[in-house]
Amino acid sequence: MSRSRLCWTAAAVFAGLAAPAAGETAVSSNDHHTVLENGQQVAAKGATPDTVSIIDLAHYPPKIIATVEAPGSVVGPPFAVAVAKDESYAIVTAATRLDPQDASKIVADDRVSVIDLRSTPPKVVQQLTAGAGATSVAISPDGGLALVANRAEGTVSIFAIKDRRLEAAGKLDLGNAKAGPSGVAFLPDGKTALLSRDGDSIVSLLHIEGAKIEIDKRPITTAMRPYSLDVSRDGRLAAVSNMGRNDGDIDSVSLIDTSATPPRTVFTLSVGPSPEGLKLSPDGKLLAVGLQNGSAKAKDSPFFHDHGELLLFAVEGHRLRKLAEAPIGHWSQGIAFSRDGHTILVQNMVERTISVFRWEDGKLVPGTPLKLGGGAAAIRTSWP
Repeated sequence: MSRSRLCWTAAAVFAGLAAPAAGETAVSSNDHHTVLENGQQVAAKGATPDTVSIIDLAHYPPKIIATVEAPGSVVGPPFAVAVAKDESYAIVTAATRLDPQDASKIVADDRVSVIDLRSTPPKVVQQLTAGAGATSVAISPDGGLALVANRAEGTVSIFAIKDRRLEAAGKLDLGNAKAGPSGVAFLPDGKTALLSRDGDSIVSLLHIEGAKIEIDKRPITTAMRPYSLDVSRDGRLAAVSNMGRNDGDIDSVSLIDTSATPPRTVFTLSVGPSPEGLKLSPDGKLLAVGLQNGSAKAKDSPFFHDHGELLLFAVEGHRLRKLAEAPIGHWSQGIAFSRDGHTILVQNMVERTISVFRWEDGKLVPGTPLKLGGGAAAIRTSWP
C-alpha cells in the first residue's frame, strides 16, 4: 500500500467519515524542509517530503482526512494554495526546496502541482513549473485562468485551465527583478486583479483580457512592503498586510476600495509586528489578522515574544474595529474561515500545528489544534 494510501486510510478512520461534505474543505500546504534556528530559516536535517493536508470543515471540530506528498514552501505569503470552486482540484506552489546538490542549503523552487481532490486518496495529477520563487496562486472566477506570483524573478506566470489541468500561457514581467510579487487576487469580474509587491512597496492593478495582462499606470500605495492580500466576496474591498522591515517596529494592515475609480487605499491601521496572516470572512464582515509578534526572532532579541496573536476586526465600511484577540503559536502563517465564518484556522510553522478557534458570542474560543507532519505554510478554501 502506498504512503499516500496509508495517510488517507488512517485519517479517514480517525475522522469517522470517507470524505468531507461538498463545499467544506480547507487545503493546507506543509513545508517539511524549512525550520527556525535562533531566528534564522535553515534547512531541516533529515527532511521528509513536503505534504498537503485536506481538512474537513463541515463539522466541528475540524479534522484532517487525507495527506498527500506535494512540494510547498513557507517562503512568500501563505496564499500558495488555490482551491477550485467545486473542490475538484487544488493548485499548490513551491517557492523553495532543498538544494539537490547540497541538502544543507535551501534554494529557489518553481514547481506547481495540481492535486485531484476527488480521487481516493487525493493525488498529484500534474506538476509543471512557473518562475523562481513561485508563491501566491489565484484562480479566476470563471475557472479558466490561474496566476502565480514569482517572487525571486519579478514575474507573474499565466496559466490557462482546461479540464482541471494547467497550460502555460505566458508571463507578465514587472520590469523589476526585485519587485517581489507577493499576493495576487482576482476581482469578481475576472477582468482585473490586484498584485502586492513587497520589493518596491506598491500594489498593482492588473487588467486582464484572455491570457493578456497589462499593469495599470497608477500604482496603489498602502505602506512599507505590502505582502498578503485578500479580496472580499463582493469585490468592493481588499485587505493588505504591510510587513515593514521586520525589525521589531509595529506594522499595519490597509484597506483598498476596489469599487472606486480608480481603486485607492482608504484606511491603514497599525496592528503589531509582522501581520503575515490575513483573511476576510466569507461574508466580508470580519478581518482576521495573524501577528507573528516577534515569535520567529531569536530568543535573545529584545523583540522576541513567546507566541503570536490572532486579532479579529469588524469591517465597518472603510474602517476596522478590533473585536477580540487570542494567542497562537510561533511563526504563524495562513488563516482560513469555515463557510459559515464561525470556525477559524491559524497555521503555526514552528509547532507544526493549526490552531482552531470558534467565534461565539463575541469571543474567540480555542479548540484542540490540528497536528501536522510539517510546518503549516499556506492554506485556502474554495470560498472567499
